[in-house]
Amino acid sequence: MTEATPRVPKKPRRRTVESPKHGADSDATSPAYRDDMSASDAARPHVVVVGAGMVAHRFAESLLSRADAGWRVTVVGEEDRHPYDRVGLTGFFGGATPADLELDRSVFDDERVRFLRGDAVARIDRAARRVTTRRGLSVAYDRLVLATGSYAARLAVDGFGLDGCFVYRTLDDVERLREFVAARAAELGRPLTGTVIGGGLLGLEAAGALQGLEVACTVVQSSDRLMSAQLDLSGANALKRLIEARGIRVRTGTSTTRLDPDRSGQVAGLEFRDGSYEGTDVVVFTVGVRPRDELARTAEIEVHPRGGVLIDAGCTTSDPRIMAIGEVANFDDLCVGLVAPGYAMAEVAATRLLGGEASFPGYDLSTKLKLSGVDVASFGDAFATTPGALDVVYADPVAGVYKKLVLSDDAKTLLGGILVGDASAYGSLRPLVGGALGGDPAAYLMPDGGVTAPTGDLPDDALVCSCNSVTAGTIRHAVHEEGCADVAAVKSCTKAGAACGSCVMMVKKIVGTELAKSGAALSNALCEHFDMSRRQLFDAVRVSGLTTFTTVIERFGTGRGCDICKPALASILSTLVGAHVLDGENATLQDTNDHVMANLQKDGSYSVVPRIPGGEVTPEGLLAIGQVAKDFALYTKITGGQRIDMFGARLEQLPEIWQRLVEAGFESGHAYGKSLRTVKSCVGSTWCRYGVQDSVGMAVELELRYRGLRSPHKLKLGVSGCARECAEARGKDVGVIATEAGWNMYVGGNGGFTPRHAVLLAEGLSDAELLTAIDRFLMYYIFTADRLQRTAPWFEDLEGGIEGLRAVIFDDSLGICADLDAAMATHVGSYQDEWKATLDDPEKLRRFASFVNAPTTPDPSLAYVGERGQPRPATDSERSDAAVLIAGTTLEVRR
Repeated sequence: MTEATPRVPKKPRRRTVESPKHGADSDATSPAYRDDMSASDAARPHVVVVGAGMVAHRFAESLLSRADAGWRVTVVGEEDRHPYDRVGLTGFFGGATPADLELDRSVFDDERVRFLRGDAVARIDRAARRVTTRRGLSVAYDRLVLATGSYAARLAVDGFGLDGCFVYRTLDDVERLREFVAARAAELGRPLTGTVIGGGLLGLEAAGALQGLEVACTVVQSSDRLMSAQLDLSGANALKRLIEARGIRVRTGTSTTRLDPDRSGQVAGLEFRDGSYEGTDVVVFTVGVRPRDELARTAEIEVHPRGGVLIDAGCTTSDPRIMAIGEVANFDDLCVGLVAPGYAMAEVAATRLLGGEASFPGYDLSTKLKLSGVDVASFGDAFATTPGALDVVYADPVAGVYKKLVLSDDAKTLLGGILVGDASAYGSLRPLVGGALGGDPAAYLMPDGGVTAPTGDLPDDALVCSCNSVTAGTIRHAVHEEGCADVAAVKSCTKAGAACGSCVMMVKKIVGTELAKSGAALSNALCEHFDMSRRQLFDAVRVSGLTTFTTVIERFGTGRGCDICKPALASILSTLVGAHVLDGENATLQDTNDHVMANLQKDGSYSVVPRIPGGEVTPEGLLAIGQVAKDFALYTKITGGQRIDMFGARLEQLPEIWQRLVEAGFESGHAYGKSLRTVKSCVGSTWCRYGVQDSVGMAVELELRYRGLRSPHKLKLGVSGCARECAEARGKDVGVIATEAGWNMYVGGNGGFTPRHAVLLAEGLSDAELLTAIDRFLMYYIFTADRLQRTAPWFEDLEGGIEGLRAVIFDDSLGICADLDAAMATHVGSYQDEWKATLDDPEKLRRFASFVNAPTTPDPSLAYVGERGQPRPATDSERSDAAVLIAGTTLEVRR
């Protein structure tokens, strides 16, 4: 794609005078919409955009960012919302709000834009060049852009309209789904079972969302494999194992023929073509999308027989004044439901509108599954359809990893690939499609196998961000010509990494390389108050022997500190000084959770998580936790880390809850801190017939050794008693797997937005050797990692990679092993339970009150509302209309 009129990245012009119709949400029924234009506005050519999704937003942003843009833009959106990120829709179930998903509002704040939301175009009059909306508004256009997108396909089965059937397409869809699950679970008094019909990208994300709502989920796929449009059979089988390991059932080769209702008309079960039947409480259909081309059909614009408005390479339809972009457009006999091709079309349409030459290059079908803990990517010619194509495959069924690269017949050009279980190479491989791979393919498939992947610069035309069509050359231009000195600036300028985020690490490497070439360096300052990185500051505090934030900032920083440097210094001082988190100045440095040693929840209450090392607990301990939860009316949940979480505690209740738990032999589980969370384990040789080592005993020893260890980010460990890996140790910061010869130690595994599998560091370690190796690894990480940097990205940045790390830990190549050993010994020797230490200190206990002068006994006029079936406190005197709970503080309502 070439542009005769280059795009100039800059902020859109903001309104300086409030105008009810310019740059604001306009009332589609108001005659002022037609009458309030100035003469200069009316003289500008006018483009009307039908649809207000992600692609429409990108078109408006691209058009108005050009230096010579002279167009007025009217956007008509059917949803009563601003455009939002459909790619991140599943984040709604992880706590994201509709506001979090909104795209940049400043695009529609531009004075040249009118946004009509909550309305829809009902008719196109091509002869008069006007559109009429459902509310009766008539809008003239010089050019029209159809960006109506697509709708969720409906499966032709009996019972589709039953209550409890949903599609997974819009924010309204997912909001209704969440509300239904909560209400239905409360009505039935039990967790629900759910079924997702369709095992593609969206279906797996929907299954993850249901699981997040505590719905036991089954994915039903009519074809022989999951993600059949992106994965071959071997890759799909690996994915199936990963999905099932998450507790989601999978049925492939299964067609649904009927949905059965219960007596109240709610969906109750599904019948399948093979005659089988399964009960279910909620069904989500994700069987594809269909282009919304009805407007074009009515206006007699050419439409493909299988759907979609036909366009040429310039995104123009059969009417030269009308364009179509995104999922409604059919190019080369295809309509594709991906955002990246839609963004590319939006750029082409904007360039053409301004008189430039640009052509849509065709569909980039690269995809990456956005489901926590399941790493899948497919790009380029993944199915090797190119004549003479060669496959290079690596498979590890035990670890759940399948990787395939598709190369040209001379094995030099990368054509595509599939990555399942470990897609960490996606960011570096995707830009190379169509170009020389530059090295041994095994280096990309087995990065820890002794072969080093090439590190040469990407060519300028390599596509780094496929979502936003940003090349390596564009990023370099932003650094050298636009003055972008960090990733955030490049993202703002070019949009690289602003969508799915999978390319951010590659963007960071390019920015760092280009700054180094120019003699500059990528800033690693902790914040505006410290010019040092966290690693440099850690060394400065360690050498200077300073023990308070005040003395540290006086000597090494400026100002009074902020919410970035204060928690970072609190963590550093905790490691080097070892004081209680609420001692002296430390109490003022902590994050909200550390400050009260409990996790703040969205309703203002707190959750309490006692430590249960190795998941091992006595019946008496279980009874004690259950009694505390019952007495304080707490909602309880078994966590993924083999602990019991109790939700709904008020601030003033925390000390009493801790007292009961401490008396029963429990201590703080540090669920609130950037510290060791859990050491997950299977039952090992104690009970399992496959176990070869005592994984529970080792897990208990590790958790008791590293409990309370503060670090740049949270730490999770896992111990598996055999190679079957039931504790999922390779997904942890430190993973330990038992063999007949001893313990194998893996490092650098993380979940989160970019999951990583841990890398093998050492084999056949004895118990003592294992402890020493973990001690040194953790302390080396704590000494040198950046703020909020998990072990996976820290490990990736280490000089020398895995071999360099082995040299530090086992060969003492840096001469610091004695320091690392001493630091860990100090931590182990000075550990104290933060809950018990607080209970023993009246001064610290004063912090845990709703008000300074709050009474010690509950106010009988206060009432609290439970969450997800949580019981209410059984006090006879409480009145449900007498009080509210706001951010953990009880406020009396006086009448």
